Amino acid sequence: MNKSKMLSRLAMMLMLSSGVMGAVHASKADHHEFEATLHAPFAADGADQDRPEARTFKLAFDFPLLEREQDVRWRLELVSPDGVVVQQWQGVQRIAGKPVDVSIAWDGRADGLILTDGVYLARMQAVTGEETVEQSWDISVGRNPAQAMPAFKALPTNTARARPTRQAGLMAQSVAAASSLPYTVYLGNLHSQTNHSDGGGPLGSCTGAQAPQSAALGPADAYQYAMNKGLDFLMASEHNHMYDGSDGTNASADPAAAKALFQSGLAAAANFNSAHANFLGMYGLEWGVINNGGHMNIFNTTELLGWESNSSGQLIADTLTPKNDYASLYTLMRQRGYIGQFNHPESSGQFLVNGTALGYTADGDQAMALCEVLNTSAFSTNTSESETGRSTYEGACNKALEAGYHVAFSSDQDNHCANWGASYTNRTGVLLPTGTPLTTASMIAAIKARRVFATMDKTSQLILTANGHVMGERFTNSGTLNLVANFASSSGKTVSSVKMYEGVPGRNGTVTQLSATASTTITPAVGEHFYYAKITQNDGNILWSAPVWVTQTSGGGTTTPPTATQLIVNGGFESGAASWTATSGVISNDASQAAHAGSYKAWLDGYGSAHTDTLYQTVTIPADATSATLAFWLQVVSDETTTTTAYDTLKVQVRSGANAVLATLATYSNLNKGSTYVQKSFDLSAYKGQTVRIYFEGVEGSTVSTAFLIDDVTLNVQ
Repeated sequence: MNKSKMLSRLAMMLMLSSGVMGAVHASKADHHEFEATLHAPFAADGADQDRPEARTFKLAFDFPLLEREQDVRWRLELVSPDGVVVQQWQGVQRIAGKPVDVSIAWDGRADGLILTDGVYLARMQAVTGEETVEQSWDISVGRNPAQAMPAFKALPTNTARARPTRQAGLMAQSVAAASSLPYTVYLGNLHSQTNHSDGGGPLGSCTGAQAPQSAALGPADAYQYAMNKGLDFLMASEHNHMYDGSDGTNASADPAAAKALFQSGLAAAANFNSAHANFLGMYGLEWGVINNGGHMNIFNTTELLGWESNSSGQLIADTLTPKNDYASLYTLMRQRGYIGQFNHPESSGQFLVNGTALGYTADGDQAMALCEVLNTSAFSTNTSESETGRSTYEGACNKALEAGYHVAFSSDQDNHCANWGASYTNRTGVLLPTGTPLTTASMIAAIKARRVFATMDKTSQLILTANGHVMGERFTNSGTLNLVANFASSSGKTVSSVKMYEGVPGRNGTVTQLSATASTTITPAVGEHFYYAKITQNDGNILWSAPVWVTQTSGGGTTTPPTATQLIVNGGFESGAASWTATSGVISNDASQAAHAGSYKAWLDGYGSAHTDTLYQTVTIPADATSATLAFWLQVVSDETTTTTAYDTLKVQVRSGANAVLATLATYSNLNKGSTYVQKSFDLSAYKGQTVRIYFEGVEGSTVSTAFLIDDVTLNVQ
């Protein structure tokens, strides 16, 4: 089959029947998880005039699917602003098959003494068996004046969707207009479920996880609801092992139906987005199980990834990803260009690599971009943004950072009921370059750049800068480093406490507080560091910035951000073969396969016979660059039907001027076929100071056709 005729008619997607697959008992091994949360009122209610700081702490314990009673050993500590434990409570609580609450009435004093004013920390630890859960929240004691904050002109938000409020002018008027940053903030929820897995339950009857694929409401309903509630984006993150219609393994599952359901979710997001330019519906997977596993979102996968098989041995997925094998999954994600988020991570027992929780791999570092620092109750039916069931995972996220992961913090809701984004005021904030349309591509690019902050208050922003660099960046520095926590609130909130934290990637140690000021100047020790800011508002809501990662040198580093430069010439191929070297017929405007943008693209292979096509451009990466990122858009179009064998391949390589292979960045194949272009991105900072070829090599086998379509190639350096 030649290119002009290849795949002129795509096969119709298999449609699911309207009936629900037979009921299957939940797999206890997969969903066995101890849950513990702490509710610590930030401010006292003032009802007791003799003890104005008195309040009640609530510890909530649950252990779904527990087969026999167990004891929960718990401890609650009150920690002063200078790190001293001033009060402690502890006990043992018997737990069986239903939630149990423990209430602790505190008189607002420590051993009868009135505490000095300040922001204290209520810290809980709960242990059962081998599972340990830690939670902590700030509380305000006495009078706490607002902290001095740097003047900061708030970044614009998605104004096409902004709703006017009585205090809408406060953000712009509260400070003298300092020069701002060239980004726009988009606020949304990157963690929710619909009836494609165990979500989508109507609010009138939703009390927990739904039986897989049984609820009434799907992705399109979720996007419409979230948009109506003022969100800019919503991620439908469906459990990858529920596409067979069960909590366990459905022996009679139809793999074609499962794969078609996943593709219908991608189509639902695309269709909704085409009709709503100022909202982004995202669709992907929540991969993994809880027990001895760990849930993680994969934001931009174009294929269903799984490990279950039916009774005929057929994989109920597009691609096999063995259960709980996180190292192999990270490698596949890096090869495919997929990015992910650690969901509600625990510090022990999850995301094991070589037996180590949150164990580091180089592939995982490229694949994992976010860590969920806060989550509201997954089964909340609250629609007034006042949910009190909330959990924080800062300790686990810090462990990932210390392991060497370059992750930013996110704040989500894990909605299973039909209240997508409405249970609380928390949001994940993503910074897109101002003027860039809100699309899947621009969102994924911003997440890859870690330009993300987590907030419990949708009306507030926190942007960390360091010597002019923006949070998420990795840069080299010499001399002093000025860290600035830039805060703004459109609802008039002030800051009760601000903390700067520091750590060392790869040290596997402890993140420590660096300072309690919004502007902190230090001279770091020579070596690797990361820094992030955390702010507690006067209402108790918290914001976390993304970190910056700093390589401190004894001299010769940069302390100001260099201008970004685009090295690839004619990356969209609209000038034909100019600046490119390619085999015959590769650069094409053949309309039988669309370009990602414009009319031209690079079309490698697609002949249905043994064939090799190549494409490259020579570039010189400056020696003083602080970053170098290669990106391009790829669509694989194939007549191959196998889901296991790579017959045709595309290698993305860095080669020397003499054409020696310096690195193979990724290999794609007929197994990556899809109906849309997907952006891929790679770090080329290892080639600073070198002249190299950005090289694409497509090798096609015989008989069956596969084409690799490439467009909009960029190599940005700073």
